[in-house]
Amino acid sequence: MAAPVCSVPALWVRGSRQHLGSLFTPISKPLCSAAAASRPLGAQRLAERLRSQKQEQKTKERVPTNPVQRRVQELVRFTGQLQRVHPNVLAKALSRGIVHQDKDLVVINKPYGLPVHGGPGVRLCISDVLPVLAKVLHGHKAEPLHLCHRLDKETTGVMVLAWEKEVAHQVQELFRTRQVTKKYWAITVRVPVPAGGVVDIPIVQKEVRGQQQHHKMTLSPSYRMDGEKMVRVRTSRNAHLAVTQYQVLSSTLSSALLELQPVTGIKHQLRVHLSFGLDCPILGDHKYSDWNRLAPQKLPAGILKKLGLPQSKARHIPLHLHACQLILPALQPGKEELNLVCKPPRYFVHSLRRLGLKMPSRGQDGDVEAAHPGAQ
Repeated sequence: MAAPVCSVPALWVRGSRQHLGSLFTPISKPLCSAAAASRPLGAQRLAERLRSQKQEQKTKERVPTNPVQRRVQELVRFTGQLQRVHPNVLAKALSRGIVHQDKDLVVINKPYGLPVHGGPGVRLCISDVLPVLAKVLHGHKAEPLHLCHRLDKETTGVMVLAWEKEVAHQVQELFRTRQVTKKYWAITVRVPVPAGGVVDIPIVQKEVRGQQQHHKMTLSPSYRMDGEKMVRVRTSRNAHLAVTQYQVLSSTLSSALLELQPVTGIKHQLRVHLSFGLDCPILGDHKYSDWNRLAPQKLPAGILKKLGLPQSKARHIPLHLHACQLILPALQPGKEELNLVCKPPRYFVHSLRRLGLKMPSRGQDGDVEAAHPGAQ
């Protein structure tokens, strides 16, 4: 999560509260005239007073003493603010967190909870901000930036934008032909066995029937066990080839930090492979932790204790999936490849510490230097 995005709306709210307070202070002073005191409030001033009283009431609400609960509360407030903040404010915040910029590309650290494209209930998304971000970086005559790929709303990390549409198409083709190396970090519930390997299971979208009918991506394996024999089954025509490399970087008895390298790019591939393939759902994945229902992730007592949260508050835990590194081939002859690295958001680092997982160090090339599977 990018700290500047969170801080700007908060300052605006505090500033507006002080401003509203100054408007109504003279009304309560005994020195004001009787005529002024008896004058009925106009609709606008009455609305302002009600807003001011509402803000004051919010500030009087009890602040959780537990630091993790405070962080969850801040995150819930922050994700709501993301949909209310002005595009100019968000664009300036994104510009302060730029990872790389040259004449062809702009690479940002995508914050948590911000969708890439619009949709039902979405007031603000990255595609809406691109024209404003371009003007912040190159002046008012700048043409809008172009998306080169996408990340899920809940995923944070490296995101590539292009100045020209032709360059964006070139980068999109590199992604499509699997020439881009993508690395993610994920905190998982439970530890995969073995500690490293490849998940090569096709994925298909299916409808989940029940009280809440909905669609999910799920596994569509080519084989099944019939007693002690492995029998090939007919693959669904709608299934997509999906391959994920994984490696445990740090682990405890109940959780792990994994580095993931998706070879393919199927929708929700990492979440499905981890939850349904390795039985190690990502912390905060409330959609894929249970196939049959849509409900907050049910966490083991040990993890809840370390996080300092009751199960009833687990629904506020964000998805701990971070796009930490992209290696982009050279776009022009004679140019070098781009190694783009993003630090994980603050809530991700705090969860690592609370769970007793170690943050791996990186070399100058961005690769993990000291990855010891099972290290405490």
